[in-house]
Amino acid sequence: MQSNQFEHAVTAILEKEERFQPGAFFLVREALDFTVDRLSKETNGEKRHVSGKELLQGFRDYVLEEYGPMGATILEDWGITKCRHVGEIVFLFIENGVFGKQDSDTLDDFHEIYTFEEAFSSPFIAA
Repeated sequence: MQSNQFEHAVTAILEKEERFQPGAFFLVREALDFTVDRLSKETNGEKRHVSGKELLQGFRDYVLEEYGPMGATILEDWGITKCRHVGEIVFLFIENGVFGKQDSDTLDDFHEIYTFEEAFSSPFIAA
């Protein structure tokens, strides 16, 4: 999806959805791209469907890489405070034709595989 089309889709979603800030939508898209790229390197360039669990793992790694200790604060400011929120954003994208899905994909795929405390705060707390 072209950048302009993506921005238009985010604008349309934000007209109906107030739980998440605009940055949250761009972050999930960037994390998906990060995850797809990482997985394609593992499969000799083959791109494939990304599961909810894989996206959550990529989301965590992307946020830590890009934002470091500020990640937890940024996520909270943008309204993403648990794994399910990432899934809710994904399904808003699906409903608006931004992302595709398989018949087996559900919001339950984004079950809390980690807490945001352990993923985004704990790595930066001195023991």
